[in-house]
Amino acid sequence: MTTPMTAAELYRHGLELLLEKDIAAWVDLWDTDGVLEFPFAPEGRPSRLDGKAAVGEYMRHYPDHVDLHDFPDVKIHQTTVPETIVVEMRGVGRLVKTDTPYDMTYIAVVTVEAGLITSYRDYWNPLAASRPGADFTGANR
Repeated sequence: MTTPMTAAELYRHGLELLLEKDIAAWVDLWDTDGVLEFPFAPEGRPSRLDGKAAVGEYMRHYPDHVDLHDFPDVKIHQTTVPETIVVEMRGVGRLVKTDTPYDMTYIAVVTVEAGLITSYRDYWNPLAASRPGADFTGANR
């Protein structure tokens, strides 16, 4: 029997999958009932996605909108709860539609249970969504 990855290991693996543009494999890191929340979501964008299927649908076209090249600054902080981490990171690449640079900082609070993501609160900059070509997931289609 294999020991499930720690929250930090799973998170770093997920970043590798995003760089590989393997969204299906990234979604497979989620628990069936996992919840993805965007506390700072602007009006018209989802603030909560309930379940792996909803997360998968939301992320399905992500590589068509954001071409991620690197996560150069990833800091993972362990909380007093072993299953929960706080992540500070930066993602860089380009916006596909406009071929303009993409450079976003994030803070995330992630909980992993039995080797799967059960909760992910993504504190991203909502002002970035108003930039031309920033239809990150096709939500404006």
